[in-house]
Formats: sequence, C-alpha cells, structure tokens
Amino acid sequence: MNEMTPEDERQAHLLAFDVFEKNCPSRTVLEHLTGRWGVLVMAGLRKRGPARFNHLRRRIGGVSEKMLAQTLQALERDGFVSREVLAVMPPKVNYSLTPLGESTADHLLALIEHIEREMPAVLQRDERAEGPGERDRGEERLARTSATGG
Repeated sequence: MNEMTPEDERQAHLLAFDVFEKNCPSRTVLEHLTGRWGVLVMAGLRKRGPARFNHLRRRIGGVSEKMLAQTLQALERDGFVSREVLAVMPPKVNYSLTPLGESTADHLLALIEHIEREMPAVLQRDERAEGPGERDRGEERLARTSATGG
C-alpha cells in the first residue's frame, strides 16, 4: 500500500477546502477579509505599516471602535494580524500584519488599485443606468472622487 508523502497530504488538505461549499471554514475567513472593514484594515496596515488602535481608526474613516475591535480580533484569530502589547504605562498595543497577512494584503491592494483605476468607467456606467434625477449624484461622486484623488 502506498503511503502519502507530506506533500501529498498537504495537497489533499488544500483540496478539502472549497469556499463555495456552505460549511467550508474558508468562507468564514473570506468574510472576515472582505467584510465592510476587513479589506480596509488589511490594506491600511500594509500600506502604512504597524499602527495603534486609534491611529488605525483615524486611517479608516467611518469605522466605529466596536467594529474595528471586532475586525481586528477576527483577523488576529485567522492569523492575518498580530497584536503586540507594549510594556509601557499606560499600556499600548500595536497591530501589524503577519507574513500571511502581508501576502494576503498584497492581493487585496491589487484589487483596490484595480477598482480605483476603473472608477471613472464604473461611474459612467452607473450614470447611464440611473434616471435623469439621479445623474447629478453620479456627477457629484465623480467630482468628489477626482477632488480627493481616490
């Protein structure tokens, strides 16, 4: 009988995960990453490096303390984010990406850059799909986006 090599076992394990399957744990991880705040936390830490909680909260406009804390906890549990408590008074906590988090964030940043690059086309298409009263809002979004550089 043929025994499986460690590489065979690793490959078999990889094939066992399918994000399209209802109960696959990879779906939960994907939800943590692609939820409303996960992508922004990951991208923020990758682009600007480690950060303390409030600094990260300021980087990500609109996120509440509660949602940022929940997002960081989920990403830490999944192995994407590292939490380091500094031995100072008062205690300070730094958040950074793990090596897995860095490689994953690189893919998320590529997606963000693609979306930002294609936004003029998205807004034009959006404008064509909107009724006459909605057109002004599409133009406002495009102007606002152009003015902020993103």
